[in-house]
Amino acid sequence: KPINPLSPAKAAFYSAVLPGLGQAYNKKYWKIPIVYGALGTGIYFYTTNNKNYNRYRDAFKRRLAGFEDDEFINRVTMDGLQRAQTFYRKNKELSLLITIGIYALNIIDANVDAHLLQYNVNENLTLSPHFKFNELNVKSDVGLTLNFKF
Repeated sequence: KPINPLSPAKAAFYSAVLPGLGQAYNKKYWKIPIVYGALGTGIYFYTTNNKNYNRYRDAFKRRLAGFEDDEFINRVTMDGLQRAQTFYRKNKELSLLITIGIYALNIIDANVDAHLLQYNVNENLTLSPHFKFNELNVKSDVGLTLNFKF
């Protein structure tokens, strides 16, 4: 089977256009739910933190304007509103960075997987672990054997 040198770039491009498409191109269908689950989780936390940030920011702005009719009246002080606003802003930004990181990992995974599909793995090239009990010092020995047949 001839090696297509453009295959890794194509897989990365597909994953950049639509997350999970590069994994489908590489025929690793089991990875697609993981990609969407991770991205969905990141987007969920971003939107939740953004919503809470906006709630506390709006309440803080209304109190600064002299209104005392927000949903947190008699429960949260001005200082508490400001701290909650800072807390949710930081979490929102962190969620965004993590989601972007997951998107980038999706692209990297598709690219690396396409490279590994082209890698020659057969019986002539093997790497196998070996475990042996050493009777001299009464301990287990661990070894790794690399076989390359010409």
